[in-house]
Amino acid sequence: MSIKQLSTVTILLYGLVFFSPFIFRPFSPDIVIGGTTFTYILGAGLMIWLYIKNKQIATTSVEKNAKLTSPVFIFLLGISGIFLAMIIQAIVFSIETAITGETPSSANTQNIIAVILANPLFILATTIGGPIMEEFVFRRSLIGLTESYVGFWLSAIISSTLFSVIHQDGHFFVYFFMGFFFALLYKMTGKIWTSIIAHCGMNTLVVIAQLIMHYSNIELPK
Repeated sequence: MSIKQLSTVTILLYGLVFFSPFIFRPFSPDIVIGGTTFTYILGAGLMIWLYIKNKQIATTSVEKNAKLTSPVFIFLLGISGIFLAMIIQAIVFSIETAITGETPSSANTQNIIAVILANPLFILATTIGGPIMEEFVFRRSLIGLTESYVGFWLSAIISSTLFSVIHQDGHFFVYFFMGFFFALLYKMTGKIWTSIIAHCGMNTLVVIAQLIMHYSNIELPK
């Protein structure tokens, strides 16, 4: 399977998983959440399997030209990327707040936390399944499909734009710069695992922080 074929299959798989909640809509909320969680984990697992099976022949330009490929560096950059991503998120939120005067809150995050509170199993979808799929789709697949035509930087802008749009959160630049940062992590090592570690770790910390605030009855200052 070529990189273009693999990228196309990965994107189509993501589309099926993304719209999977509509399949479970006629059933109870618990079945909807459980079914969605299952499809997210299954989708992530299938993407990992497709990547491992084809990684010798389906490689992107980013992966071919990478120089910082040490497993230790990949791990350390991924871990440090968790905190750098959160710093970037806080900075962009602050700039948005200063310009618009709106409260720096994420409707997407609040909706996710509400679902987790109703069914804790969903935490697997938000901290593992979702981030893994998004990295394979928005970083590896979209950049892999477009880089040979427009170069890495424009590919990163395109993928980051789509990454932000798909979240439908109203904070376009927050998600755009997060996506662009994850693309840089991917480029630095040529390994999608770097951005996966950072993305999964950041989502996990955000969820934990939100749950702590909820159960401690802490409200952000307005």
